[in-house]
Amino acid sequence: MGSKNAKGGGAKRPGLLQLVAMGLAIAAVVKELRMPPEERTWHGTIAGFVPYEFRVPTLERAKERWWNPEGEHLFGPQLFGVGWTLNVGRAVALVKERLAES
Repeated sequence: MGSKNAKGGGAKRPGLLQLVAMGLAIAAVVKELRMPPEERTWHGTIAGFVPYEFRVPTLERAKERWWNPEGEHLFGPQLFGVGWTLNVGRAVALVKERLAES
């Protein structure tokens, strides 16, 4: 079952994956804040390969990240936050391609 906090309450402690995600998010914010304000983009990569996106989400970017059947990648940067998200449009296109081959 889930772990409890030291006070005996029912709150769960964050898991390893959550702690890593929080650490990467903090590192990305620190990376941006260390740059001069005019050079901050609020999106990029941290730890050499983990994408982050802290710009206000737009409908255009949501479609690009979540529904892009012609996209090159099955996984891409999150719409907002740290890590990757599934390009559902690409996944559907791949399934359709496989079914057409059968």
